This record gives sequence, structure tokens and C-alpha cells, in this order.
Amino acid sequence: MNLKSIYQEVILDHNRKPRNYGTLDNANHHAVGHNPLCGDRIDLALHMEGELIDRIAFHGESCAICKASASMMTANVKGKSRTEAETLIKEFREMVIGNLDLSRPHHLGRLAVFAGVRDLPTRVKCAILPWHTLQAALNSVASISTETADDPIQAATSNG
Repeated sequence: MNLKSIYQEVILDHNRKPRNYGTLDNANHHAVGHNPLCGDRIDLALHMEGELIDRIAFHGESCAICKASASMMTANVKGKSRTEAETLIKEFREMVIGNLDLSRPHHLGRLAVFAGVRDLPTRVKCAILPWHTLQAALNSVASISTETADDPIQAATSNG
């Protein structure tokens, strides 16, 4: 099975059966992410116990790539520390924009199936939106858009 078919299988699975999809009672961190170009909107809530992401959930309207990315992200950061989550955010962002060499040590594990998104420039923002939203939530920023100057990857993907 080649990487492209694994990628498609993972996207379809997480789109059909997203993990951690829904709302979260007693969340102490929350953010909404929006990609106005394709209409993706992710509402992310998490409950932190000190520096640990104890619980996390998302909901919203989004394309399959965005929903699968959010599903895999929530599954991967649940139970992790803020620092570990921030490392995953940085590595995922670097991977999807083509700046991470996956042959070198990294922490992404199965998230590496999203590496092929770098070859689909119009889909990079779909894959990265949940990660930006997590970063916003961790930093108590209520909302983030992929089309604002303060967007963390705006400069890296300035060609849109």
C-alpha cells in the first residue's frame, strides 16, 4: 500500500468517524478557527489540568481534510502537556508547508500521513486550521482566521 492510498484511507476514516467530535462541558480553553477561502470552521474546546490537556473536543463545518486533521490532532494531543502539544503544532505546520524532513527525528507518528498535503497548496490551510485553533486556545485567543496578518503561517504560505 503506498503513502497516497494510506493518506486517503486515513482521511476518509477520520472524516466518517471523527474522534473527539462534539462539545465539551467545563472547558477552560476555547477557540474558533475559520478559513474563509473554503468555509472551514472549527470550534475547539479543551480542559487542562495544570499543564496537561485532560480532555479535548471539536465540532463545526469543514471539509474532509480539515475534519480528519482535527480528529487526529485531538487524539494525539489528549493526555499531552502544553509543551508536547506546542511541539506537535510546530512540527505539523513545518511538515505541511514542506519544511520538515521526515527522515530526521520528529514527534508526529501517524500524523505524518498528512505530509502529502504540501503538494496540494490549496489544501494546506484546511489541514493546518485545527492546529492553529489549538494554538489559539492554548494561548487564550478566542478566534483565529487563516486570512489575517497575525495568522502563524500566513507568512509561510503567503501565496495562499
